[in-house]
Amino acid sequence: MSDHAPSDTHLNVHVRHTPGGVVGFEAVPDHRIKVHAGAPVNGACKLHKFRYTRGDIDILPAGSSDVWHEEAASTSLVVHMPPSLLRRTAEEMGLPPDRASLAERHQLRDAHIEHIAWALDAERRAGFPNGTLYADSLGTALAAHLLGGHRLHETAPVQGLTRPQLRRVTDYIETHLEGDLSLARLAEVAGLSASHLKTQFKRSTGLPVHEYVVHRRVDRARGLLVRSGMAASQVALESGFAHQSHMARCMRRVLGATPSEVRRAG
Repeated sequence: MSDHAPSDTHLNVHVRHTPGGVVGFEAVPDHRIKVHAGAPVNGACKLHKFRYTRGDIDILPAGSSDVWHEEAASTSLVVHMPPSLLRRTAEEMGLPPDRASLAERHQLRDAHIEHIAWALDAERRAGFPNGTLYADSLGTALAAHLLGGHRLHETAPVQGLTRPQLRRVTDYIETHLEGDLSLARLAEVAGLSASHLKTQFKRSTGLPVHEYVVHRRVDRARGLLVRSGMAASQVALESGFAHQSHMARCMRRVLGATPSEVRRAG
């Protein structure tokens, strides 16, 4: 089962089931991050024996292949990342071009990579209801971390957005709230790289970009529910939500109330 995030980065995530025996990855143009997602399984690669447990991570750089043997069926979550995303993020971080590459690693433990992979999988299973902006944010965060993003705070600007930058970005969000906002477009509006926009926007508003957008969409939906007789399904679309149930989930999380409760209270 495979799905693409709706983004120009073409980040791809899928669940891979293997029946046991000989397991392999053929060479592909993308970098691959594999997270073991099932029960523990024993295996061997050449003379090396191993035991995969949930959360073990393998990193296979673009163009690499691998073959090993597993004693039982296994399940893993595989994220495909195009080298173009890694190169773009390296450039935004001010890294030299030769840093935009990955080393092959096996049975790595990294809670940050695992968290992002599961967040991508949750989006995939839900049909990417949060659209391009959230998928872009996850992709950029994963690329930055793989490049050594834990050092980003040492070189990132300490200030937030300037007032004109913040006004341009928030005005653009308000004007295009019902559309599929992208991190790349908002960064262009601010005149910053995507990674710097993420850092400085949160410093200025106290919220990540995608979470700020969710709050603004909830606020618009609340206003439409209270002031109009529009059907809840139409309110969801007018406010930029993927569908009515997506609006209801976000409204419960932000307001602690359902759309019908909001309408009655209004």
